[in-house]
Amino acid sequence: LILIGGFAQLLAGFLAFRKYDHLGGSAFLTFSALWSSYGVTRMVAATRKSEGFTAGSVAFLVLNAFLMILAASFNVVLLCMTLAMELMAVCLLLFTLEILPLLFEIVVLSIFSIICFYGATASLANGMFGKDLMVMGPPLFTVESSKKDTEDPPACICPKSHCTSGLRSIADLLNTGAVCGVPTDTVYALAASCRHPQAIEKVYRIKDRPQEKPICIFISNLDQLRAAAPPISPLLWEFMENVYPGGIGCIIKKGEWLKKLGVGAGYSRVGTQDSIMIRVPDLTVLVHLIDMTGPLAITSANPSGEADSTHHNMVISRLGHKLEGVLCDGESDEVVASTVVNCTQIDESGITIVREGCVPAGRVMQIFERVKNR
Repeated sequence: LILIGGFAQLLAGFLAFRKYDHLGGSAFLTFSALWSSYGVTRMVAATRKSEGFTAGSVAFLVLNAFLMILAASFNVVLLCMTLAMELMAVCLLLFTLEILPLLFEIVVLSIFSIICFYGATASLANGMFGKDLMVMGPPLFTVESSKKDTEDPPACICPKSHCTSGLRSIADLLNTGAVCGVPTDTVYALAASCRHPQAIEKVYRIKDRPQEKPICIFISNLDQLRAAAPPISPLLWEFMENVYPGGIGCIIKKGEWLKKLGVGAGYSRVGTQDSIMIRVPDLTVLVHLIDMTGPLAITSANPSGEADSTHHNMVISRLGHKLEGVLCDGESDEVVASTVVNCTQIDESGITIVREGCVPAGRVMQIFERVKNR
């Protein structure tokens, strides 16, 4: 019977480790060893050479005393079990010394069996149903962690996009030079204010983006571009009026007019030396955000070379520890980024598809041909 109890304790310890309860698993494995040792000791008692078992029982007493301290920080049932096991170790010690009273042994075994049966049943029931169906009791004391200096830094703020306060929080961060994750009409993006070149530099570091890859800018509407008076031909104006707002970005020639647009100190950090991609997103919340911040330097919110982020949770899990904020807007409208069109030679040789994204290249060419013929 005692050996069967030892096997049951061994099984309980294995199941506890499978559920990542290392203290419970260690306790049950220790109890299994003690149960088995106790049974073996009783079977070989006739040899009368029990010095090894005496030493072993003393070792169990010391080890179980340590388990008792740990059990007190978990629950009452585990503490009672370790207390009963301590009495079992005393029984083993007295037996090896041949001074164990039979009544004492019976009482200790009975108490220990009842506690073990209740503890095993409660753990099984509570674990299966995910509720405290059987009371395990509160811990007698808890250990306060004093490692305040080694705690992880606080996570970035993650306001909801439908809340005005959330939009204002992200705008305030961007206006002070922070980098934030924002939704777009395609996939999620990293945004930095064009007035803060150090924030654009930080975007490169966050993404591990090669320096030779340019970053585009987002504006809220085409009227902003008209107010900056760039040297754009009527054909290009007509083309942009047909593709904005939407998932098509136009690469045009760069110039001092960008500073009138609101691209301040970040002029040299957006686009290339001669050109820049501009896009007007078709997403109300992002348009409102740009109205509060001015033009934003934008690139997809993913580590360089990896898949685009299509939900704010993906941005938070992948880059949240490097960002100051993420504007949460749920699932993105698209699963791929925008289509990029080179319009720098639109009057001479037409347009060129640099990257086919959410808008098919054929659709873009149809728009261009229609505008050109008109």
